[in-house]
Amino acid sequence: MRTLLVLGGGYGGLALIQELLNNHLPQDIEIILIDRMPYQGIKTEYYALAAGTVTDYHLRIQFPVHPRLTIRYGEVSSIDLESRIVTMEPDETVSYDILAIALGCTDNYHNIPGADQYTCSIQTFAGTRETYQRLNDVKPYGTINIVGGGLSGVELAAELRESRPDLNISILDRGERVLSAFPAKLSQYVEEWFHHHQVQTFGRVSVSHVEKDALFNGEEEILSDVTVWTAGIQPVKVVQELTVPKDRGGRIILDEYYRVPDYPEVYVIGDCASLPFAPSAQAAGAQGEQVAHVIQALWRGETPKLHPIRLKGTLGSLGKKAGFGLMGQRSVKGRVPRILKSGVLWMSKRTLG
Repeated sequence: MRTLLVLGGGYGGLALIQELLNNHLPQDIEIILIDRMPYQGIKTEYYALAAGTVTDYHLRIQFPVHPRLTIRYGEVSSIDLESRIVTMEPDETVSYDILAIALGCTDNYHNIPGADQYTCSIQTFAGTRETYQRLNDVKPYGTINIVGGGLSGVELAAELRESRPDLNISILDRGERVLSAFPAKLSQYVEEWFHHHQVQTFGRVSVSHVEKDALFNGEEEILSDVTVWTAGIQPVKVVQELTVPKDRGGRIILDEYYRVPDYPEVYVIGDCASLPFAPSAQAAGAQGEQVAHVIQALWRGETPKLHPIRLKGTLGSLGKKAGFGLMGQRSVKGRVPRILKSGVLWMSKRTLG
């Protein structure tokens, strides 16, 4: 038997596995999935779990059950590309013939002192549960600061406003406006929504260090009951430690078939891969399917043929009744993008579950 080892059961890893299981898996192939949890967490909705508007049960998708799929639960501690061995904590090893790395990302604290120690995260299911506890234990009229005005920070702030109308909520970003990667008109719409709902947004804030009850913009002290970090991501530590060529963001540089050039049996999917678009669940899922097509073609002795990945756009929510989005070059605002996002979530749960 040959072993295809998949590290990470998120959007990319699960898309790869399901595409292979649904399309005549060769008899001599065994798929092993390693994940820290016994289900996939719907990461695009972690902001709602942190805010307390959904339960974690509603953000779980069960892994597929198949006689050719073995699931191992645990934390990956190292990858030995030369020996083709993956080590799980504490010291369990798994060998492979083909490896797919789909381990996702972790927070990037940009070497800011105290940021990793004194801020909350929404990058993992466990971390998001802790953030929910911290946010919802804050006494009325407490102060919440969200560092980072990208999609995650905006959605968390809006959802938390619906969940806790008594709190003082602020978004701090080092850019001039929230959602700096989006068109200015969308950013302005979101800023106006926040103004109407008493969420403060501050631009040109460069966090210099973080303490237990405060963060600092240079010498300026900003008091904080809870600080949530949504100011950037990077590949997980086990990928950071791999000595292979990477881009400026620490993501692994790949060939045209998403393989590590010096290790063609190793594929990288999602947030750990150097791709021509921003990391997202949508991109990881689409790439996972394409990696399955590459592997299937190689098993048949054919040259893989891939089409460029075309992303459908980005949708964001402002609580349960409003949203925003970018569909190609077209900006959408109001109730429609929120309904669309709910539909996408329903479809993903149905498709993956």
